[in-house]
Amino acid sequence: METILAALPYLLEGLQVTIYIFLIAIILGFMIGMIMALLRLAPIKVLNWISRIFVDAIRGTPFLVQLFFIYFGLNSLPWISFDSTTAGIITVAINAGAYFSEIIRAGIQSIDKGQTEAARSIGLTSVQTMRFIILPQAFRRMLPTITNQSIISLKDTSLLSIIGIADLTQQGEIQASATFEAFKIWLTVGVIYFVIIYCLSLLANFLERRFELR
Repeated sequence: METILAALPYLLEGLQVTIYIFLIAIILGFMIGMIMALLRLAPIKVLNWISRIFVDAIRGTPFLVQLFFIYFGLNSLPWISFDSTTAGIITVAINAGAYFSEIIRAGIQSIDKGQTEAARSIGLTSVQTMRFIILPQAFRRMLPTITNQSIISLKDTSLLSIIGIADLTQQGEIQASATFEAFKIWLTVGVIYFVIIYCLSLLANFLERRFELR
């Protein structure tokens, strides 16, 4: 117990880094996903192809390869210089964005086309129809899948320790090496991840119930 209590402040410091990276990356990822989904649904074929190539490229390559490409590959170029945290945020955001794109696209397409026709018949523009009619309904259907992808992205942040980010996993490695109590340390790290992910799931369930009541 003493080992866990001594290591806990360092693990909580790492948890703050993990949450910081996750929150920024998931917001950016959702924005990327929204843009790519709208490009995929646009009537211009060039925009469709841009979105499709992006999504296929990200979904078709491992997360670690993307991380190494951004941190080591792009940093090898003379005009680019990312620190490890920035590279980690960009990688998680882009990876999540590709999956969010497909989730959002499927959500939008699941709304009956009659909704769009009705909105246009009362004088709403395409942007107004998407903003006030389609997206609110689609978001309710997308929420469970968005939550699941967010949890996956949170788990993916544990891989960022490979490039030296002092997140929860990295702090776990340091404390396990320093104390020689790998079982206790990694059990504690696992419990912390479980609590955070469980709280995220509870929040998602709460939001789902709120949306259903409206």
